[in-house]
Amino acid sequence: MAESTPEVLWAQRSSKTEAEKNFIYVTISVPDVKEPKIDLKSQSLTYSGYSESLKRAYAVTLEFYEEIDESASKYNHTQKNTQFVLRKKELKEEFWPRLLKDSKKVHYLKTDFDKWVDEDEQDEAPEEDLSQMGGMGGMPGMGDMMGGAGGDFGGIDFSKLGGAGMPGMGGMGDDDEGEDDEDDDEMPALEGEEEASEAPAAKITEVA
Repeated sequence: MAESTPEVLWAQRSSKTEAEKNFIYVTISVPDVKEPKIDLKSQSLTYSGYSESLKRAYAVTLEFYEEIDESASKYNHTQKNTQFVLRKKELKEEFWPRLLKDSKKVHYLKTDFDKWVDEDEQDEAPEEDLSQMGGMGGMPGMGDMMGGAGGDFGGIDFSKLGGAGMPGMGGMGDDDEGEDDEDDDEMPALEGEEEASEAPAAKITEVA
């Protein structure tokens, strides 16, 4: 069976002093995958799974621009998609210029506008509560572990963590992909949408 490439959404935060604020958001938008296979390493993420609703197998390997700390990274597998919060290994104030090591544009990689903020506006953006996302570090057989992950995250507000994943990603028009891909390096700030969509997280940030 031929494998399709899933839509991948990403955004990031950066910090030179606080590791927990120095990470990458990655959302792999494949719905209705019972047991995705995940292989997370310091320099790459490999995903594969079969969508029961779309009747199609999906697979993708992401080679990161720089290393991540897999032991401090988190995931959340739902019926809608699989989401990752990947801790950058190097503490740095500057954003990564792109997600992937290769500078060549790829059609499946999109900016997650629900999560993106400009580098100089990070401190003003409310933080999301990631405490209930499952850890991945130091655990063998992550592919098997992911299969049962759906029942561990009943308290998560998926309106915040779900991103912009769309089950119809297989039918995304190619005509617009070039423009979308060009946005991967330098993203405009969507202040109004940021404040509206993430306002509920402000109280969580204060508690944390």
